[in-house]
Amino acid sequence: MPSIVANAGGTPSNSSPLAFPRSTVAALAPRSYLLAHLNPQDQTTPSIRPDGRTSTTFRPASCNASALSHCSGSAVVRVGNTAVVCGIQAEILLSSSIADPPRQPDSNIDILAQLNLLVPNVELATGCSPTHMPGGAPSAEAQTLTHRLYALLHSSHLVDVDDLRILYTPPKMQDDVQEITPETQTIAYWTLYISVHVLSLSGGSSLIDAAWAAMLAALRDVRLPHAIWNPDLMVVVCSDQVEQARKLKLSTTPVCCTWGIFVAKKTELSQAGVSAPQGCKELEDGRRAWILADPDAFEDPLCLETVTIIVDAAWGRSKLLKMEKSGGDVLSIKDIKGLMRGAEERWKVLNAILP
Repeated sequence: MPSIVANAGGTPSNSSPLAFPRSTVAALAPRSYLLAHLNPQDQTTPSIRPDGRTSTTFRPASCNASALSHCSGSAVVRVGNTAVVCGIQAEILLSSSIADPPRQPDSNIDILAQLNLLVPNVELATGCSPTHMPGGAPSAEAQTLTHRLYALLHSSHLVDVDDLRILYTPPKMQDDVQEITPETQTIAYWTLYISVHVLSLSGGSSLIDAAWAAMLAALRDVRLPHAIWNPDLMVVVCSDQVEQARKLKLSTTPVCCTWGIFVAKKTELSQAGVSAPQGCKELEDGRRAWILADPDAFEDPLCLETVTIIVDAAWGRSKLLKMEKSGGDVLSIKDIKGLMRGAEERWKVLNAILP
């Protein structure tokens, strides 16, 4: 990145140079600063991002499970400078309290959504980024992320409703002819209240990656106590024996991966270099584009096109669960296939650190 030099009077000069620090240049001309890193004038200089990553490199991730002592399951996930804590509280919903209970449990009715047994909520903490100030209603960003996590929870079929049932089999009854064996009934359900708290935010478009990873880790950490129905007291009684608690049998292990696409105009490239560096995509109208994995807070507002891929590779083959794309016209089918391969590698990394 070339330095901006000026003398004390403001006129460019080779004598008495005053070089501005990189942080000042990045604040005054963010597009030029990023472009100078991705498309350097010196052909021998590698194309790297301001934080030292290549275009395909994700930020390092770490996970700490069972971080909260008063939750059924919890986890703290850190991706670069983004830190998210997720805590899950399990509460009992009696079937007698349901106004319109599902009458056919074996049908195709989505009981999880019908009874609202999975309730995520996202909170962007005050001070997590300069744009989030104290007071006021939940931000549009937090509400949007809550909706995305809720939709992904149900579309991925991550949690099985049978894990949330509390069953009760009445004692056998004797009539005048034979002994009657009553059917097992669902006396109650576990409702999981999933609280996602963003402690530090660096990169808004990639926040779903860290939030989903924290939620997945917390769900893997959930321990539901052994619960039985007491017909005399008409209540559900939970055992305090830790060894009797059971885990959720998560059916899938999906992972979210986000990319941002930075596009440089032809007029910007006239002073930025001649030949295209490695990792750059040449467009027909003379523009150049870089597909940046896991954009941070500096790169995110400069990327007008983003794509999020949710992939699951738990069974030896990759399965695309969902893809969300907004803005731009750069990505092609070939690019999407390349992002799928990148998502597979990211899946291996995240599943190695999740509990």
